[in-house]
Formats: sequence, C-alpha cells, structure tokens
Amino acid sequence: MQTNIENEYNNDQLVKLNEALQSGRFVQVRKMLNELPSADVAHFLESTPPKERDILWRLINTEREGKVLQFLDDEIRNEYATNMEPAALAAATRDLDIDDQADILGDLPDKIVKEVLASMKVQDRQRVEHAMSYPEDSAGGLMNTDVVTVRPLVTTEVVLRYLRMKGDIPRNTDCIYVVDSEDKYIGSVKLSSLITSQPETIVDELLDERIKAISITLPDDDVARLFERRDLISAPVVDPDGKLLGRITIDDVVDVIIEDADHSLMSMAGLDENDDTFAPVVTSAKRRAFWLGINLITVMVAASVIGIFEDTIKIVTALAILQPIVPSMGGVAGMQTLTLVIRGLSVGHISNSNFKWLMFKELGVSLLNGFLWAIVVGFSTYLWFNLTQYQTYAVELGITIGGAMCINLIVGATLGACLPMILNKLKIDPAMSGGVVLTTVTDMVGFFAFLGLATIFFA
Repeated sequence: MQTNIENEYNNDQLVKLNEALQSGRFVQVRKMLNELPSADVAHFLESTPPKERDILWRLINTEREGKVLQFLDDEIRNEYATNMEPAALAAATRDLDIDDQADILGDLPDKIVKEVLASMKVQDRQRVEHAMSYPEDSAGGLMNTDVVTVRPLVTTEVVLRYLRMKGDIPRNTDCIYVVDSEDKYIGSVKLSSLITSQPETIVDELLDERIKAISITLPDDDVARLFERRDLISAPVVDPDGKLLGRITIDDVVDVIIEDADHSLMSMAGLDENDDTFAPVVTSAKRRAFWLGINLITVMVAASVIGIFEDTIKIVTALAILQPIVPSMGGVAGMQTLTLVIRGLSVGHISNSNFKWLMFKELGVSLLNGFLWAIVVGFSTYLWFNLTQYQTYAVELGITIGGAMCINLIVGATLGACLPMILNKLKIDPAMSGGVVLTTVTDMVGFFAFLGLATIFFA
C-alpha cells in the first residue's frame, strides 16, 4: 500500500514538474527540483526527453550535482560528468562516499579521471584511487573505507566516549569492527550491545562471531546473496591476509540487486541495462541493429532447413499449415527451462554437484509434456484433417506432427538446461545470447523433425 502511495506521489510530482517546465516557469521548476531528494531528481531526469533534461540539469543547484549524479543511470551520468569541468566535478563529488566517487569516475575517459584526481586533496585522491583499483563488480568495487574500529581489550565505556568525541559516525553503521595492532579483522560488536552493556565490559566479550568478513575479491552478486541470507546491514571487507580494508552497506547491495535484475531483463532482448530510455533515435537504432541482424541470420538458417524438404511440401501442402506449430512449442519449452536455469545460476542454487540431478529432472518433465502434447496435437490434427480434402493423409499427419513435437520438446528442454552451463564455461552471458541460440536450434530441429518424418510417410 505504501509503495502505491509513493508511486502516485512521484507521478504527480513528475506531472507538475513537466507542466511547469513546458509553461516556462523555470523559477518554480528550480524550486521544486531543489526541494526534492536527490534520488527523485535523478528519477525525473531519467524520465524526461533529452532537450528538457538538459534544462532541468542546469536548474539544479551546483552543490547538489554530485548527489544527483550518483543516482543516475551510467549513460546519463557519464554524459553530464564528462561535460563538467574537472575541478567542478571534484567539488561536486567531494562529500560522496568513496565507493560512489569511484563509481562516477570509473566510467569516464582516463584523461578526465586524471584531471579530476589531480584537483583533489592528496588524502582524498589516494582513497579514491585505492577504491578504483578494484573491479567494479567485486566486493572491492562496492566497499567503502569509512569504518569505525576499536581494539579488543578496551571497555565499552572507552568506546562510547570515543564515539561521542567523533561526533558523527558513517551512515548505516550497525557494528563497530574490532581489529588487532596490525589492523587484522577480529570480529564485530553491534552498537546495540555496546549501548546496553555495563561500562566496564571488555569489547572482546561482546564479539558477534556470526558476522563474518567478506573477501575483497568476492563477486558482487555473491555479496548480495550473503546479505540476503544473513540479513546484514553492513559487512566488513578484508584482504587475503585478513586485514580490514573497509565495509559494504545495504544501500550498495540493493543497487547490485536492481542492476542484476535489469541486466537479466534487458539482456533477453539484447539490450544493455544502462541504455537511456529517451536516447536519440539513431543511437537506439544502432544498438538494436546488431541483435536484429543476428536474429535475421538465425531465421535464415532455420528457413534453409525448410528448403531441403521442398519436394515433400509440394506433395502435401497441408504440411505448410502445421509447420509453425512444432518449432514454436519446442521454443517455449526450451525458454521455460532456460529461464529456470539462468535464475538458478544467478541466485547460486545450481552448481556442478547438483546439475546432473536437474538435468534428469528437466528431461523427465520434457518427456511427460512431450508425450502429452504429442497425443493432444496429433489427435487434434487427425480430427481436423479428417474433415478436409486431406482426409487420406489424416492419420499420417497426426503421427508426423505428434512425433516431431515430442522430439522437439525434449531437445528444447535439454538444450535449455545445458546451454546456460556451457555459456558460463565459455565466459558468455547466458541471459544475453542463450535465447538466440535456443530459438535457432529448436527452430531447426522442429522443422527437420517435422518435415523429415513427413518425408518418410509421403515422399
């Protein structure tokens, strides 16, 4: 219910903003923009065509530009960040978390990055360079270095006094990290434990051993799964020697989850999750042309299979009516399995140890569905054509399409299970190319099985 209210509010704000913009009430637009949270401003920018978007960007107060940039999609963010003066970009991002600064700079041209870093203070530059040294899709790329650490043998009274002296603690701080003299991670103490313990209690006695450190090289999707399974708000990050380097917080993990979901959805259509919805016509056309070309090639390959059986089709033209059914059913069955396996891989449910069981399970499902729908379609075809001029061939047509459908459903489901594993081994994203390969194969097998069986009966 709360989400629906928020969506209605956002849509209402977007309408009011657009009305003010279209009527040229720029003073009102500026006031509205700068009263909104930075994330909402970014949302409105992404929801606006390029011409109006540029006007909105110029109306944002300079001191808010960095906070808005961190919430924008990569493509739009890079466009505005690239056009900013290096010193201005450095100033705009100065108050952002280190990981957010690294994200913004990481996608910019090297020349601009060097100029921005050169305009920073030495300490800030070193911290950002350190964050940028890790792959973006790893724990190091998500990590922020703003951590609060204490020694294990101090009392809670000392720790609380230390926190009061700091005056401010990093956002999403739910734990204090305990390290030794070499900054090696020992454990974590929840803030709630510190507050409710006796002043003389030693920190070492309050360690929560359930909070495990995350390796700096762990992939970001594995980090997201750890947060989901352990209900974490933050987690410490360590190097191979166990030295504490920083922490990952839930807000960064939510970003990873959303990006992965966007990637899976957009990749199925051969698109990038960072593509601008309102990108220019030529730009969007170029991006989509490649996969349209790939699809055209695969369709022509499948069509060539039909050409092999041209003589058979001439003998019984009813085959042309039934021809699309078999590849379509095989493709749907294959996509069901493909989607299931891709999801299983993405959430970590499928591995080499249990894939054999899954393979036999999907084979069993395809056999049951294959025989069921082969009987249904075969009998329906017999009844249909028994009432037409092709009644002489009604039995053969029923057997032909039933047999072909059974074959293609089994092939589709088997390929749908194996394909993601094979593509993963080849370091190819199965969400991006799995559907294209699967559709091509099920089309070819479907046409070949259907027309091949028809040739046996009619040629």
